[in-house]
Amino acid sequence: MHEGQRGACFVRGRAGDVMVLTTYGRSSGFCIDPIEKKPLNHFYPGSSVLSFGTAGCNLACKFCQNWDISKSRSFDKLLDQASPEAIARCAEKYGCKSVAFTYNDPVIFAEYAMDVADACHARGIKTVAVTAGYIHEQPRRDFFAKMDAANVDLKAFTESFYIKQTGSHLQPVLDTLRYLAHETEVWLELTTLLIPGLNDSSVEISAMSDWIVKNLGADVPLHFSAFHPDYKLDDIPSTPVETLIRARAIALDAGLRYVYTGNVHHIEGDTTYCPSCGSELIVRDWYEIKQYNLTESGHCKNCNAVIAGRYGAFAGQFGRQRIPVRIGATA
Repeated sequence: MHEGQRGACFVRGRAGDVMVLTTYGRSSGFCIDPIEKKPLNHFYPGSSVLSFGTAGCNLACKFCQNWDISKSRSFDKLLDQASPEAIARCAEKYGCKSVAFTYNDPVIFAEYAMDVADACHARGIKTVAVTAGYIHEQPRRDFFAKMDAANVDLKAFTESFYIKQTGSHLQPVLDTLRYLAHETEVWLELTTLLIPGLNDSSVEISAMSDWIVKNLGADVPLHFSAFHPDYKLDDIPSTPVETLIRARAIALDAGLRYVYTGNVHHIEGDTTYCPSCGSELIVRDWYEIKQYNLTESGHCKNCNAVIAGRYGAFAGQFGRQRIPVRIGATA
């Protein structure tokens, strides 16, 4: 993993120094969410996902929206304890389609996440990584071999932004994206948080969209999310809805087939459209599905075009619920 990893310590023994993951089995909390909140719009839409994270991060984003968790170096944020098997049993008990490693970046608690993934897969439960994709080649291969889906934060499309605003670099993230798109079966979606004046120019959005189409393919969904003032960027205003709408139009013009807006109320930007006939396939109002026009195998009911993603029988939706759970009470 890249420099800056937290949540681990060195223990000296007869064989030398050994790195120990001190957050293994400890979480900042568990919550059942709609899968669309990750955000994943093409991964079993309407399903519920058991979400959890630990503490710390390997990036130093000045605009972090979960900074109280990701920037913590203390165990005071680790409120719940759970074994991988207990998490899988909890997800099964509550009927969750998947378990998501989120809130802070799961690459820093990879061993724990991978063990949880094994326990989930043994019970037929999918796994989701919400990550910045900043990870070296070897652990990247091992980590994503355990994941069924990933939403990767492509935080900007300039090296200067990554250095100044996150303390990291752009190229390793692009390498991860290419790897996921071409060398794995992981379902991939992207999210870019648009920050006024820092990464929201039409030129940058156009260049990023062109790169995605050329290097990842036109079927990779892209989510543009609205920034709100927080952490070290509390002097920058929230992203206007108009900025997200403009970014979405640029990305669609570049050839991307599925582009969404997030953190704002914009039904058109929440809706999945058929790239072939243009019909409304999944109409969403925030995380609530108002209309669903896909077959079980993921085809448009109007023209039978294949819609990229992972689908199954649609038997209702989790909607806009958010249900905190304590694993200790369900283990």
